[in-house]
Amino acid sequence: MVLRKNILITGASSELGEGMARQFAARGRDLALCARRTDRLDALAAELKAAYPGIRVVTHGLDVTDHDRVFSVFDRFRADLGSLDRVIVNAGLGKGRPVGTGRFDANRQTLETNFVAAAAQVEAAVGIFREQGDGHLAVISSFAAVRGLPGSVTAYAAAKAGISALAEGTRLELRGKGIAVTDVRPGYIQSEMYDRLEGRRLATGAEAGARALAKAIEAEPKVAYVPPWPWRALTLALRVAPASVLRRFA
Repeated sequence: MVLRKNILITGASSELGEGMARQFAARGRDLALCARRTDRLDALAAELKAAYPGIRVVTHGLDVTDHDRVFSVFDRFRADLGSLDRVIVNAGLGKGRPVGTGRFDANRQTLETNFVAAAAQVEAAVGIFREQGDGHLAVISSFAAVRGLPGSVTAYAAAKAGISALAEGTRLELRGKGIAVTDVRPGYIQSEMYDRLEGRRLATGAEAGARALAKAIEAEPKVAYVPPWPWRALTLALRVAPASVLRRFA
């Protein structure tokens, strides 16, 4: 296992991003944390530095839909820490609505944030890794990437399918260049978004979920289902599930 000392996490002010920041801080890693809510970022940074005095934690405000700023903030983090060893593309949202119900605004925001903005983060991270000749890109996708899904998750699932495909293509492009790419596909982990979904009874607790995410990312596989049980098996089942089952995800 390669030790990745300097880790950048987007969307780090809450939920999965905040949880992963805590997990990697406990492992003694230096952190570059960004999100829109800088007050929460700064509070988290102060807490982590107090709990783990040997680590560095730097923060910058970032709305990932400001694509030019994604590149400038990633470059600033690299200057702050001297290098970026791992970038976790985590920032995202889940506010879609059923297609054709007059809420294209919500679906567009979901697609722009979860795919286009994620693609900007991938571009910025890989550009830095190419210059360094080393690095690990971890893209937080979803088990939902495997199928088109109905209802309020249609745009969400489509965006996650897109970013998983982008991760795979990027991995193929970077083969032999010393850069690892992991497509991370979480199942239900307790959060505001997943609390609204049909399958929430299967949800892993937030802390256990963050711990499982950190463990999976550290291993640097090509694809990681998190937690492995039951989501690897359920993903295989979802590939062949009939429409009556898919409708339960609405």
